[in-house]
Amino acid sequence: MMDNLRAAANHVVLKIILGLIILSFVLTGVGSYLTGGNNNYAAKVNGQEIGRGQFENAVANERNRQQQQLGHQLSVLAGNEGYMKQMRQQVLNQLIDESLLDQYAKHLGLGISDEQVKMAIFSQPAFQTNGKFDNARYNAIIGNMGLTADQYAQALRNQLTTDQLIKAVVGTDFMLTGETDELAALVSQQRVVREATIDVKALAAKQDASEQEINANYEQNKNRYITPEQFKVSYIKLDAASMQEEASDADVQAYYDQHKDEFTQPQRNRYSVIQTKTEDEAKAILDEVNKGGDFAALAKAKSADIISARNGGDMGWLEASTTPDELKNAGLKEKGQLSGVVKSSVGFLIVRLDDIQPAVVKPLAEVRDGIVAKVKQEKAVDAYYALQQKVSDAASNDNESLASAEKVAGVKAVETGWFGHDNLPEELNFKPVADAIFSGGLVGENGSPGSNSDIITVDGDRAFVLRVSEHKAEAVKPLTEVRDQVIAAVKQQKAEQQAKLDADKLLNALKLGKGSDELKAAGLSFGEAKTLSRTGQDPISQAAFGLPLPAKDKPSYGVANDMQGNVVLLSLDEVKAGSMPDEQKKAMVQGITQNNAQIAFEALMSNLRKEAKIKLGDSIDQQQ
Repeated sequence: MMDNLRAAANHVVLKIILGLIILSFVLTGVGSYLTGGNNNYAAKVNGQEIGRGQFENAVANERNRQQQQLGHQLSVLAGNEGYMKQMRQQVLNQLIDESLLDQYAKHLGLGISDEQVKMAIFSQPAFQTNGKFDNARYNAIIGNMGLTADQYAQALRNQLTTDQLIKAVVGTDFMLTGETDELAALVSQQRVVREATIDVKALAAKQDASEQEINANYEQNKNRYITPEQFKVSYIKLDAASMQEEASDADVQAYYDQHKDEFTQPQRNRYSVIQTKTEDEAKAILDEVNKGGDFAALAKAKSADIISARNGGDMGWLEASTTPDELKNAGLKEKGQLSGVVKSSVGFLIVRLDDIQPAVVKPLAEVRDGIVAKVKQEKAVDAYYALQQKVSDAASNDNESLASAEKVAGVKAVETGWFGHDNLPEELNFKPVADAIFSGGLVGENGSPGSNSDIITVDGDRAFVLRVSEHKAEAVKPLTEVRDQVIAAVKQQKAEQQAKLDADKLLNALKLGKGSDELKAAGLSFGEAKTLSRTGQDPISQAAFGLPLPAKDKPSYGVANDMQGNVVLLSLDEVKAGSMPDEQKKAMVQGITQNNAQIAFEALMSNLRKEAKIKLGDSIDQQQ
């Protein structure tokens, strides 16, 4: 359904709200600059007030942003008092930070010119259609945000000033060439290693598991041998989309007659305006127009409204619901008619009625297909809800089975196989259905069938009645059932311990220069040399770059575990200098610089907060 866009308060151009679709585009931070309009402030930052209205507006903007991002999940979160309190606190902190940044920017003498603001508006992609500034789109967006042109321009000016400050802070961090080369050499370093692997799986096959060890392992790790709660469910599904209904000619005609407003294009007028700050200016311009002056040229040259002036004063096509009161009350009835000087909330206007499009009702033949679809849908929904009620009554009156509900619904119940919390059948994979099944309310005693559920609606056009036909509670599997798993776990644990002891013994021998004989005795040998890079994420690469540098002709040794869980002896034979492409080096420096700049910016904000005098308003203090 279409929502109405809110009209802005003070600017004639911004009162032109299209009234069609609320655009999803949200400009970050703009709403937070609206003033409260009363003495009940949310906070004072070094004496500068953040109005209560400003704060509540920012909270609403944040809620709208989260609504677009989270959808229906926000309704669940919004019911949590702690979540909403935290969100309000975060919004207030953001407003305080914006005030601090604004004050600091003014202290440094940073500023944005009117021309920069205007160019920022014209270049904003959200205000463009096919790459060109679209005045109607601009009006709709900022009108939806509840802003006047002056408020939006000031908000944008503040935002651009803050961006200028942030860029100034970011630009202060840099790396010297020597530092860059050193870091690049360290990051691109390569290490040549050889590996001798102790096969833990092979060791496990040689281990024994005594009854005492088996029982002890089972008792200590019972949580590994859990049979999860299991269900079998019988259900009846109702689907409005499956209900076929017909739409007669009489039905179609009746709908058309009752909803003609839906098929009517209301009268639209097209106006042009010239806006001035004083009445004398307006009178002088009106005199020029009456003497034959070109209205569009005068609007471009002299109108105080830079947006409409760009289009020669043209306001575009307006319906009655989106026409500002000043234009409605100008008394213009005929095409080409010119008003006198009209006083408005933004100054004085000269208005011309350029064209009129009369209201038009589309003929039935043109809209018939759409009406047929709507009538069918409405009749199907009515039948669906009537059937829902009948099935619900049958299920509750005969609570021992779904037989009566099946008869009324005209379909047989479907029975699932066994499933648990983590593998709900796709057909039942809806939160309301899952909640009904897993809450325990439909489970009988000792796993027997319980009662029938009430009607459970999902997505508005489907519904279920279900019954838990069988249930198995969560239980620890008996040792007899998992004995092989327990034995394997005992052997694996003993093998890992032995492998670690063997590796430590061999490592000590290697470090003492006696490793060759010890390795041979253990049936091990170092394999072919491998060159590893620092960017490797596997455990062998991570361990290799943790080893001390090798001495001349003397490797450095260590122990690691590979991806398969084997214990690996490492011989670090050589450290080689790698190379880093210029583009990669540039990206590395950029990342480090941005990170350092972020740290510097956070330090700046911390210092500004520390030195600031911040006072929360009474009502805000009580809510935080």
